[in-house]
Parts: sequence; C-alpha cells; structure tokens
Amino acid sequence: MKTIKLTVALLMLAGITFAQKTKRSILPAEVQIRVALLAAPIKDRAGATVYGYTPEGKFTTLRQGTNDMICLAPNPKQAGIYVYAYPKRLDPFMARGRELTAEGKGTQEKNDTREAEVKSGKLDFPKDPTVLFGYWGKDEDLVPATGEIKNGLRRYVVYVPYATGESTGLPTLPSVPGMPWLMNAGTYKAHIMMNPENMGHEHTAPTKKAN
Repeated sequence: MKTIKLTVALLMLAGITFAQKTKRSILPAEVQIRVALLAAPIKDRAGATVYGYTPEGKFTTLRQGTNDMICLAPNPKQAGIYVYAYPKRLDPFMARGRELTAEGKGTQEKNDTREAEVKSGKLDFPKDPTVLFGYWGKDEDLVPATGEIKNGLRRYVVYVPYATGESTGLPTLPSVPGMPWLMNAGTYKAHIMMNPENMGHEHTAPTKKAN
C-alpha cells in the first residue's frame, strides 16, 4: 500500500513539474509590441494601436495608436506565436469574440451568437471588404530584439460579406496550394483565404485564430 501511495505521489509531482515546464510565460510588453506590429503593413506600423497582455495575463492596450490599424500580440494561453492586424472597423466583431471566449463559449456557440447579433443589428460588422493580416511561427523562432519570427508565415483574410463563388469567380474549397479561395461562401462571414503555398491544401494549419 505504501508503495502504491508513493507511486501515485511521484506521478502527481511529475505531472505538476511537466505543467510548470510547459506553461508559457508572458512576453515583455515591448516584445509583444514588436512582434504584433509585424503583422501589419509597413506603412501602418508606426501609428498602430497594439493590444496585448499585462504580466498577470490581463488583456489590455499596450500602445494607443494614431491611425486605423489594430495589432494583436500573442495570446500567452496558446502555444506558438500568433499575431494579427486589422482595421478598427473590425474591432467590435473581434472584441465580441474575445468576450464570448472569456465566458467559456465554444467555437460553434461563439459563431452562432455573433451571427445572430450581426443579423439583428446588435453587433457591427463591416459591409465592405475588410482585411485581416496574420503572422505566425514557433515560440523558439521568435527573435525578441526585433519581433521577427524565423521561418514565420503569413496569411491574409479578406472579409467579403455574402460573396459567393459565382460572384467572385473563386473556388469555395482549397484548390491549388497558395491559390485564394472563398470560405463560408454566401454568409455574412464569407472571406477570401490567402494562405502560404507551403501550407498545401490545408486551411486550418494556424490553429490559433484571432476571431
């Protein structure tokens, strides 16, 4: 019996140690800002607003900007470095997604809730084409001094509400690697996906989404 108890205790200790080793630390604010800005077009970086996290993990504004661009720093709860940039008109939609996630809502429930709110007029969503810029890579490939990610990849998403394959001429499923295609065709959240060619036909490789 003593042997069993000792074994269980050792397993629990090993589990705690492993969790501590795999728990990701929050990047310093200046590093969060550097990497987040690299998601945005060069011309927009100097004046962009940057959202990120306090040392305690609270979502906050790290830098107040002067132009129309918002950049998101890496989420410390997610493995890998994922940063995004988008125009302010998309922020109500993104902010609502963060609220629902904080409430413990799953992906489907979050999508259903926002769709209902957009259709009712409660939640603003751009009616004109709006772009989301993504930049990502491995934790160990981040260069803190510059914010660059070695071997980093980029994805571009252009929201085109209610667009269809017929109205755009785009395929509605991944086709040739690197070729743009239309996801969620015919819905308010229809968007053109532009993935790196080396992602092949997959559209879900960057598992950590901004919205």
